[in-house]
Amino acid sequence: MRVVSFLMIGGASLVYADWATETWDAIVVGAGPAGIIVADRLSENGKKTLLIEGGGGSYWITGGRQQPDWLKGTELSRVDVPGLYKSIFADQGTLTCQNSTNAFGGCTVGGSSAINAGIFLQPPAADFDDYFIDGWKYTDVNASIQKVYARISSSDVYSADKQFYIQSGYEAAKKWLVDGLGYKNVGLNAQANDKTKVFGRPVFNYNNGQRGGPATTYLQDSTKRNNFHLQTETRVKRVARTNSTATGVIAIVNGTEIMVKLSPGGRVILSGGALQSPQILMFSGIGDPDIYKDNLTNAGVLNGVPDWITNKAVGDGLFDNPNTFIELEGSSIESYTYNYTNPIPSDARLYIDSRSGPYSFASETSAFWDYIIRPDGSKAGCQGTIDSAGFGEYTSNKTITLNIYGTSGLKSRGKVILNEDFLPGPSPETYYSDPQDGEDIAQYIFNIFQGLDSSGLTPLNIAANSTKDEIKTYITSSTPYTRGQVNHWSSSCRIGSCVDVNTQVIGTDNIHVVDASILEPLTVNPQFGTMIAAERAAELILALK
Repeated sequence: MRVVSFLMIGGASLVYADWATETWDAIVVGAGPAGIIVADRLSENGKKTLLIEGGGGSYWITGGRQQPDWLKGTELSRVDVPGLYKSIFADQGTLTCQNSTNAFGGCTVGGSSAINAGIFLQPPAADFDDYFIDGWKYTDVNASIQKVYARISSSDVYSADKQFYIQSGYEAAKKWLVDGLGYKNVGLNAQANDKTKVFGRPVFNYNNGQRGGPATTYLQDSTKRNNFHLQTETRVKRVARTNSTATGVIAIVNGTEIMVKLSPGGRVILSGGALQSPQILMFSGIGDPDIYKDNLTNAGVLNGVPDWITNKAVGDGLFDNPNTFIELEGSSIESYTYNYTNPIPSDARLYIDSRSGPYSFASETSAFWDYIIRPDGSKAGCQGTIDSAGFGEYTSNKTITLNIYGTSGLKSRGKVILNEDFLPGPSPETYYSDPQDGEDIAQYIFNIFQGLDSSGLTPLNIAANSTKDEIKTYITSSTPYTRGQVNHWSSSCRIGSCVDVNTQVIGTDNIHVVDASILEPLTVNPQFGTMIAAERAAELILALK
């Protein structure tokens, strides 16, 4: 079968004929932030590298052409404009995994880094030292952190004109937390290791008012090399293997399954994200045989797959931040709601002309952290962010939204489960299956509520004078404002249990997972941590014989 690929990247036409019949030193599955980075590093070091992505273009530079009418005539897709990120929840277009997962996530060039807010926060050193195995401590990954900083923009000043917009929520939160409760006002990446009572402006990976990320940097370098190929709109079903050794991948092209081959000594790296990488392993006959082996066999999914490789950690430990929306009202607040199709004309013009104004950043205006210390000395991280507008029933011009996440140190562990169509998604126990998580997050909300009286802010969907137990009951109940998914999927194939220190799937010889699956839950949004993991993994994989 002859398959010819044609792809536009950065305005250049790149043709790699017969990619499907070539043999490759490395096949990377998934062009999310991790997949792009690891593929770039492998090809940079001389490995003939194929990067396969199930979705299509996202940013304009990657061939993405979805845009509202007000952007016509510009070389900007909806992905490029930070202020349009929320529109993905109303109109997903072709950017998400609607047909391949039972959850929300990005299935496009850039993965979820192309559809999320772009928050880019360095994890504190304690995350690596407290939760990761030897080989992944802070001293081990510090060089990887610096490599990420060298390629990805990191800024808490977003607008190209260096001004800050829609700041009433920021000022109100600062009065509440810094002036009232003694939080430190810090640069969140400049003082990344301090997450005890800190407050600051969110850091985003924007570049001159446009969304940045690995697709705009690492990928652009990769596509200049003649030993690299990106193949989009192509889904990988499973890893082809002989016993414990991968020999290639089974991909679906125009509805037909084909095998793309590895060269001798080659490696397959799964970077499909914390839901799809475990699914691909299961479809490859790798995982817990007690859960899906019979069902997959009976459905014919495992036809042609050799003996099952038992690895009970595949899909186990799935994490997402449990989220609570708290709607806050205040006389000093001026809400701002972004509009995909009909923005305020002056704001649209300001963005188009100079990449400035409200559309130069996503709607989060401030972020803050603290730890809850338990009686046994262990701790749970808690994070808050302030959004520019209200949510749900509370959308007056005087309303903003506080999102409270539980982060590192939470005890609930979910699983990646397959539905009746064998699409992967989160199990119910991902959130609050351990009651300690509800205790910890409720304590945090109770603590910050003690400063509300002097802040000028009033919570609308939960009383300001609620007891800790009342808060716990509320946040663990099912309402439009509680038990919310943040879609920060991670930790479903963790280092030390599912993959080894080199990210190699335990029980295999040359299959790796490199994405948020291998992370422990982090104190901050996982995007930066995922990029760190990719840099570190590339270094370790290149050192293998």
